[in-house]
Order: sequence, then structure tokens, then C-alpha cells
Amino acid sequence: METLLVLAATEADGSLARPALEALGAARTLAASLPGSTLVVGLFGAETDGAVGRIGRAGAGRILAARHPDLAVSRYATDSLAAEALARAAGATLVLAPGTSRMNRCLPGVAARLKGRADTHVTGLGVIDGAVTANRWYYRQRMEGVLTRSHRPWFLLVDPGSQTAAEGIEGPASAETVSVEIPESARRTTVVGVREPAVDAQTIRPDAALLLVAGAGWTKKQADGQTHVPEAEQLILGFLRATRASLGSSKSLVDLGGEGQAVLSFLSHLNQIGQTGSTPRHRKGLSTCCHGEEPHTVGWRFVAERRAISLDPNCGWARGKADVLYVADAFRVMALVNNLLGSQGG
Repeated sequence: METLLVLAATEADGSLARPALEALGAARTLAASLPGSTLVVGLFGAETDGAVGRIGRAGAGRILAARHPDLAVSRYATDSLAAEALARAAGATLVLAPGTSRMNRCLPGVAARLKGRADTHVTGLGVIDGAVTANRWYYRQRMEGVLTRSHRPWFLLVDPGSQTAAEGIEGPASAETVSVEIPESARRTTVVGVREPAVDAQTIRPDAALLLVAGAGWTKKQADGQTHVPEAEQLILGFLRATRASLGSSKSLVDLGGEGQAVLSFLSHLNQIGQTGSTPRHRKGLSTCCHGEEPHTVGWRFVAERRAISLDPNCGWARGKADVLYVADAFRVMALVNNLLGSQGG
């Protein structure tokens, strides 16, 4: 029989972010497929009361909470101590956690301390012939593998956006307190503050319904033989402000800066999607000025509705890689779209 532990760190206000609820939803489905299994939730942070109430009706046999002021911020030394204490207290054989930067940083080390195994970037969970299986992508996300392990404990970090979040589970609940001893040596790393862009400058929004992808065509010479990079920046940023969409980019565009060519000032490699970038999971995607070949489209496989704007009717998007292709000038189309959004109040 398996003991499933859902491990999550609380936010600054003691709540749970969506990736944690997605991991919980996956664990509930998995537990239902494993007769005799036990579901346990383990939370750690400076405050956990809000998170406990958020998952009160999740069907967990136990809720464990490790509270300490030093767990308010992400730090390997303290996070790993809390995660280890919760895993030991739960007697976990399977540990599921959201694949956030915080959990990805500490859990492989915790697995080593407990003589377990860890797998990251899990996109699916199931049971085949009584054995727990995990899905993940390999070779720049061109091949999907299904793996299983008999070794326990097995730590599985679930990619955010790949699972359905647990909903309708709020209710009264109580948690067992798990004590965590944090020595002075674990406090050597200190967080002095958080630096983040202004709201208008924020272009990466993982929870946005729409993803706008800008290709290198925005910086190329247009019909008049000139480049119009400042105009391109205004059109793209205007659309992002009106729609609160997230911004992605092709590798060719973000690489132009290193080649001494004109670039969009707000783009970085963090915006890159494709073979060597991230894989977005937005409900809708709009590609602009991309030719739609394999390096650009491989990162789109989880976008549910894909549309593209391109002047080339024979580009890769036209060959079955987009649900709708608009053969048009992206500058003109986006200017019209922004005017419509402005007239309708966004």
C-alpha cells in the first residue's frame, strides 16, 4: 500500500498557489486508482492556517504542517529540513510536489537524504497493472516517456499547468504540527529583498489565458524597406496591456541582440519558447511574425487553440501547425486589434 504525500510551500500570506493545488488534484486522482492507499498533505512556511482551510475537504487522511519564521522565504537549507521532516512524519512512499523553482531546488536533495529517488518535469501520473507510472517528455519535448520505479520513497515534481487543480475543497480542518529544528548554520543564506518589474513591464504571465509570441519578423525590413522596431514595441506592449496576455518569443529573435541587430528591448531568453525554451500551457496562443517551422512550434504542443499571423501562405503554420492562419501584415493587424481593444475598454 502506498502513502502519498503532497508536499507544498505556502505563500507569504499563508495561502497555496495554483501549482500546489494542481499537484493535490493529481494526487487525489492517483490515490483513487490505488486501493488501500493513504493521502497525506504536508505544508511548510511561516504561516499555514490559510492553506489548511483551503484544502480542508481534500480527502486527506492527515494534514501535516511545519511552521517556522525561517521558512517564509525560499532557501535550500531550511526548505530541505522542513521537507525531510514532513516526509519522515508521513512515512511517505510517494511524494508529489509542484515543480516550482523552490521545490525543484530542494526536493532532489531531500530524496537523497531519505535514500529515495526523484524525477522532475512530470506531466502525467497513472497506474498500469498496479504500478504507479509517471509521464515526462525527452529530447527537447519530441518524445514522451512513461516510467515506473519500484524504489521508495519516490519523489515526483509535477510541471505546473499540466494537471487540473483541485477545486471546491475549502472547509474547516486541523493540522498536526511537525517540529523542525533549524540550526544557525542553515541561516547563512539570507534574503534581503525581492526585485520585480513594474506591473506594466511584466511580460511573463504563466496563468494568462492567452500567449502572444513574437518572431524575428518584427525587427526585419518591412514593405517600405525600413525597420520599425519602436513601432513594433508599441504594438506588442499595447496588446499585452489591453489583454493581460503573456509574451513568448522565438529563439531567433532573442538571439539577435548578441548579433548586434535591433531587438525588442523588453525581450529576454526568459521569454523564449521552442526546442530550447519553455513549453507554455496557455489555453490560446497567437503567433506573430514567426514562420512556424519545427523549432518554433515544438513548444506549442500543449496550447489548446493556436492561431498565427504571417505574410507567407506557405509557412510552417499553414501546414497543419495552426488552427487558423491569417495571411496578413502583423503590423496592420495588431494596430487594428489594439484599436478595437481600446474602443471596447480592453
